[in-house]
Order: sequence, then C-alpha cells, then structure tokens
Amino acid sequence: MGFDVHAFAEGRPLVLGGVELPAETGLAGHSDADVLTHALMDALLSAARLGDIGHHFPDTDPAFAGADSIALLERVVTLVRSAGFELEDADTVLALERPRVAPYREAMRDRLAAALGVDRERVGVKATTTEGLGFTGRGEGAAAWAVVLLDEV
Repeated sequence: MGFDVHAFAEGRPLVLGGVELPAETGLAGHSDADVLTHALMDALLSAARLGDIGHHFPDTDPAFAGADSIALLERVVTLVRSAGFELEDADTVLALERPRVAPYREAMRDRLAAALGVDRERVGVKATTTEGLGFTGRGEGAAAWAVVLLDEV
C-alpha cells in the first residue's frame, strides 16, 4: 500500500497520474508532485520490500528537481521486476475537492498502464472529495492511496 500528499501551490502545473489537468494551481514538490503516481510507486516498492520513493529518489538530490514522475515510475517497475515480481493489479484513489478528475480518469489509466507495462484493465483510478473536511476539503492539497498485487515470477 502506498500513500502520498502534496499541498497546492501557485505557478505549478497540476499533474495527476501522468496527465496534466487544467487548473489554477498545481501541487508543490521537488518533482512534478504527481501525488497519484507517487502513491503508486510507494505501493510497488513496499510490496517488493524495496524501501520507498524517499530512499530511491530523495528530495535532497538536485537530480530529481522537477522530475517527471512517470519516468520515475518506469524506474520503479524495473526495480520491482529485477527483484522477481510482476504486477497483477494496481488500484488507486485520489482525494481532492477540485478539479473534477472523471474527465481525465481514462487518460490517467492509459498513462499509468503504459509506464507499468501492463494492460489498462489492471489499473484502477478513482477520485473522491472529502465533503469539505480536512486539508483536502479546504482545497489546501491532494492525497492519494494505492494498493498493488504482485506475483513472484
């Protein structure tokens, strides 16, 4: 299982699941701050017992400044496969008040599936609001959860 959270910030693009969404603000972070892809990377690394994204891609390393999270996900997939695992299924949930994610859901599934090297039917993307509660409800940021099932090969 993986989890990530980022605050909204002015002057940044909003990238979720590898797709840039039209929005007034993006997410703050050392990389592109793609909270959904970060949660998915942590789930993969955790399931394979390979640490976490902070270990592999530290925010103190200038090499990862502005990094494309999809490219980082592809590197994680290589690590997971090198450890003897293949992805069977990945499911994700985004929590944010806006923008609405539904119009971009299938593009996110396609982008993530391509990076994972699996059929899009193995990748789920869902979104929810928190009904105005908490930091996501106040529009201060976004959170994401991911769970994966790996097979040992």
